[in-house]
Amino acid sequence: MIRTISISRYISIQGVFEGTAADGNIVVRVGSRTYEGRPVGK
Repeated sequence: MIRTISISRYISIQGVFEGTAADGNIVVRVGSRTYEGRPVGK
């Protein structure tokens, strides 16, 4: 499933959903890298 996260005020990343962190952030994978950030609402 593709998800979008915000890692700063002006940077958003879209990638494959990997999981949820303990603090409510989500982790997405783009290629071989993973990123953690706040989920972007619909």
